[in-house]
Amino acid sequence: MSQNFWTNFLHLFQKKRKHQTIDAKLLNILGFSPKNTKLFIEALTPRSAQLKSNTGYAFNYERLEFLGDAMLGAVIADYLYINAPHEREGYLTKMRSKIVSRRNLNKIGTELGLIRLIDDDIKKNITLGANISGDMFESLVGAIYEDQGFNITKDFIYRTVITPYVDLNSLENRISSYKSLILEWAQKNKIALSFTTLEEDNAENIRIFASALSLNGKEVSKGRGTSKKKAEEKAAKRAYFNFQRKINQ
Repeated sequence: MSQNFWTNFLHLFQKKRKHQTIDAKLLNILGFSPKNTKLFIEALTPRSAQLKSNTGYAFNYERLEFLGDAMLGAVIADYLYINAPHEREGYLTKMRSKIVSRRNLNKIGTELGLIRLIDDDIKKNITLGANISGDMFESLVGAIYEDQGFNITKDFIYRTVITPYVDLNSLENRISSYKSLILEWAQKNKIALSFTTLEEDNAENIRIFASALSLNGKEVSKGRGTSKKKAEEKAAKRAYFNFQRKINQ
């Protein structure tokens, strides 16, 4: 799509939103009225829209996403430090990774209905990525911090992440990555592990990858997915259940 189209579109978009109040659904999620509504419009604008501000800078949630990621990490780290007083750094790091995993944040963003808050005119002209809900949740956290400061941001993270989803006992037993788990097991036991991952030919216009996992040169499982990462994770998950008793030992 031409740059002129997006330039004209942004002009109309900004004109339309200039005097518009924040969506009632977003206000319900936030629990407060923003001081700077532009921050929240920016937080709900995907990078795939390729919009620029009047001064020529990218106008999307990317910078706020970076900030929100840092704030989530800080608040979760503080929570773990207080609530797991006798655990070592490795445990704390592992628990934080599970809480702020892409899968977890995507789930939270989806349940909050963040995709529905994207401007309708923008949504018609872009393709939404698989992680859009989680990315937008992080950008929303970043916007809250810039608009309201640390304490309100902390309260929001507790309300949307920690209180409804964090249970340390269940998190300890949750496997966040079967690929990482089985790689670690293979390394500890000096087992040669390899993935053979190739793109499949198919009649549909969809990229599908097939991955075969081998241990000491012997194929033990296969997995398919829309990316190499997903295919290998599925192959690793099947291998884990095939060797679960040995791995858990």
